[in-house]
Amino acid sequence: MAIKVNVSDKDGKTYKIEVESTVLEEKELFDVINGEVISKDLEGYELLITAASDKSGFVSRKEVEGVGVKRLLLKYGMGMHKKPKGDKKSGTKPNGLRLRKTVRGKVISKDTRQVNVKVNKVGVKKLADIFAKPVEGEEAPKAE
Repeated sequence: MAIKVNVSDKDGKTYKIEVESTVLEEKELFDVINGEVISKDLEGYELLITAASDKSGFVSRKEVEGVGVKRLLLKYGMGMHKKPKGDKKSGTKPNGLRLRKTVRGKVISKDTRQVNVKVNKVGVKKLADIFAKPVEGEEAPKAE
């Protein structure tokens, strides 16, 4: 199964590419990888894995070891943005509100469907040139 990789540039642009799932398997969140692992066109790029989600939509968390699914008790903030019933004030942080949510471990596995990476070090070609829409008769860049 293919993994969708979102490559985020420092300019705020995001480029999408699909790669084989075995390419990124056993990597962890916040690992630095070479761009050549994803595609030969990304030669010289250094990419940081920032986030991932699995086939059910559960996000990966850096606090959870391994590849399994766990239920964490989360307070307001990263991963939980629910407001208590009847709270009409906007922009206030609720006191004491916690929810148990399902999350996945930080290791990328065969169940992972999407990985977000950001550019740490720029390579030879510009990302805009690599991911430009193909002209008729040419093929789009493919991951190897």
